[in-house]
Amino acid sequence: MGQPGLNRRQLLAAAGGLTVAGSFGFAALGTGADALAAGNRTRVRYWNLFQGGDGANQVAMVDAFRKANPDITVKDATLSWGNPYYTKVAMAAAGNRAPDLAVMHQGRIPGFAPGRLLDPWDIGLLAKYGVREVDFNPVLWQRGIVDGKLYALPLDIHVQLSFYRKDVCRKAGLLDTDGRLPAATSPEDWFAVLKAAKGKLTEGRQTLGLHANDQNFCWWFFVTFYQQLGGTYFTDDRTGVTFDTDKATQVLEFFRKHVTDGYVTVGEADGEAFLAGSPFTWEGNWSVPYFNSQKIEYGAQPLPPVFGKPATHAESHSFILPHQADRGGAANEDAYRLAAYMVTHATTWANGGHVPAYLPTFKDPAYLRLAPQNEYARPAMDHPATEPHIWFAGSTGILAQRVGPIVAASNLGSATPAAAARRMKSALGQLLAAKNPMDGRTAAQELKGAGA
Repeated sequence: MGQPGLNRRQLLAAAGGLTVAGSFGFAALGTGADALAAGNRTRVRYWNLFQGGDGANQVAMVDAFRKANPDITVKDATLSWGNPYYTKVAMAAAGNRAPDLAVMHQGRIPGFAPGRLLDPWDIGLLAKYGVREVDFNPVLWQRGIVDGKLYALPLDIHVQLSFYRKDVCRKAGLLDTDGRLPAATSPEDWFAVLKAAKGKLTEGRQTLGLHANDQNFCWWFFVTFYQQLGGTYFTDDRTGVTFDTDKATQVLEFFRKHVTDGYVTVGEADGEAFLAGSPFTWEGNWSVPYFNSQKIEYGAQPLPPVFGKPATHAESHSFILPHQADRGGAANEDAYRLAAYMVTHATTWANGGHVPAYLPTFKDPAYLRLAPQNEYARPAMDHPATEPHIWFAGSTGILAQRVGPIVAASNLGSATPAAAARRMKSALGQLLAAKNPMDGRTAAQELKGAGA
């Protein structure tokens, strides 16, 4: 297939969430340069967006692969997280300068014109290196499929969690005999927990870190509780909006009550407040290494199932094959070997708090000893709340940019929950009618034209 007719402006707009992205960070990691000089048999070019603690874990995994496969050179590079990364991946794929392997948030797959900017995985070749569908959560695997082909090989899911300080909760009598916090199964139960914990705090300390004015967290938390209520977004043919404003209002009222009842301090540095003694904070599982380094006694569990159906927001770091006109040969096969190795040796990756996508990892004794991962990993994997599988969704994508601020407005009181719910539905309708800059088609047209 030839390259799609996408110009630079379209690519910048599409990959960057309809905004022009800034400059790209590009730095080789690990021993890639040394390996190149060695003149090994094949070279695999690998791009990722992992920085901080994730970056260190990724380097350790790639170096372990090098040690196990000395005949393969890996030239790995870390690029700036977020929209700059996706812009560079899109432009490289369109310009036939793509790496052999890269990482992408799974929710971004439908927007990347699979078959144009992404190449599908060869299921048989994956199986050759020990990667089979049966070893993955069915929902997670299916979300990587577009038009019957797998485009995203999941490495993990990363989820939103309710972190709790055991010292405060113990004083409030909230822990069970195992020293864990029982899950609240109704809004009344949850606010009773907050009230009990607040009674043990000094004046002025917030009870819960809610990220009340952050558009991404606002959207992620909304997805969680809206899906606990069984809420949907679009018709199956993507021609209509099914967003339930009554259910959305119920969720937004739940969020707003945290602020009006004094449990949340808007603008508080939530993670730091938690370390200073705030009993609860809702954060991504990537906070685990940071909290562990501070030597506090805490636990973590999926966001509370207050509306009956367990669900917590989940995304997935997944491996992709950026489009290459001449994909194939030794470099392509060794890209499969690298991806398969990373997926099937995920205990190191789990140190960063992420939940491994490869289910046999749950039998690894080293993984089972990880705390607090052993408290939240399995229920989070079994009950993921994901964004709609549509081109404008995905981590830091257009959907969060459009509706996240509306949720924040309700949290802060500048819009009523009911009015905010109506605005969210209107925004969803506008996005549904919009064209994907990657291929110039609406969501309905993409669905109808799949495979054409």
